[in-house]
Amino acid sequence: MSEKREMGEKSGGTSAHDRALRVGLLGYGLAGSVFHAPLIAATEGLRLDLVSTASPERQAQARAEHPQVRTVDTAEAVLDRAGELDLIVLATPNKTHVPLATAALEAGLPVVVDKPLAATAAEAEKLAALAEDRGLLLSVFQNRRWDNDFRTVRKLIEEGALGDVQRFESRFERWRPQPKGGWRESGDPAEIGGLLYDLGSHLADQALTLFGPVVSVYAESDVRRPGAEADDDTFIALTHAGGVRSHLWVSATAALLGPRFRVLGSRAGYTKHGLDPQEAALREGLRPGDEGVEWGVEPRSGWGRLGAGASARMGGGEPVPTLPGDYPAYYAAIERALREGGRPPVTAREAAAALRVLEAAKRSASEGRTVSLDA
Repeated sequence: MSEKREMGEKSGGTSAHDRALRVGLLGYGLAGSVFHAPLIAATEGLRLDLVSTASPERQAQARAEHPQVRTVDTAEAVLDRAGELDLIVLATPNKTHVPLATAALEAGLPVVVDKPLAATAAEAEKLAALAEDRGLLLSVFQNRRWDNDFRTVRKLIEEGALGDVQRFESRFERWRPQPKGGWRESGDPAEIGGLLYDLGSHLADQALTLFGPVVSVYAESDVRRPGAEADDDTFIALTHAGGVRSHLWVSATAALLGPRFRVLGSRAGYTKHGLDPQEAALREGLRPGDEGVEWGVEPRSGWGRLGAGASARMGGGEPVPTLPGDYPAYYAAIERALREGGRPPVTAREAAAALRVLEAAKRSASEGRTVSLDA
């Protein structure tokens, strides 16, 4: 937390440690209403205070779902109240992330930005430098680091259950043969749409989190659906500096879905199908801490399998209990970082590294060649 903001809190007669930190949420579409607002509201020490959306219907929805919240029409109306807030969260269209994050930081507010942070690594690095210069937190909402399956893969790797990992396969595949439209599927580069930046942001971040810097990128990217404008079927091959190869798929045209993860090591492999249950639970209106809800827990039938020399789909290997998914951990870590001045759970520099990979993938697919990166 910046010195300026700490002094402002003291002048009001109440320190941040004596009350919940007040959060302004910009945007109340899917990201704002399903992910950010419920998780902020469920975090001890945070209070969802102000929501901006131009839609009267979404304003009414926000007040119904969070009765204590105030609503305004524009992002500017939130920034005008910067002195009343302790954190800004951006759940707005991708093209607004850089200008709104810049404005919030210049207003002296810490910022959480939904992924992707920016269109380019250079823009992300500039934002990171601004936040560092102002002494303010800037973090990116990479919630998929707290997926149940990713947490399980990470644990298996750290325990050495796989031996030395050689190949990491990761997929976010859907069967959505008809485009839904909207800015996420727009072909206008200014919109930063397409699956490479949408789901690919998660997969690149996960691969870098597990295996570190990337030295080369190869990609194939297509627009397959009639009427689609942006990439809807993309494959990315990464070579990490440590020798691991990551193969990543994002697709809206997968008629049969592959495993979410297949990780192959010198000792064993791990295969996991299906998706973390937290997004579905949030969409259904369930919330972390609800009575009778085992948050992020999946049944035994969803567990992955660990073994060697046999097919997991044919019953080979041993079932591995999946760790519970834990999206609430992200905002709990944000609250801690604001109180104590520590490192946020996802940094802007990490987001820039992932964007560097996505930019290289886009260039590789366009030019039909492997792109080298400095590790």
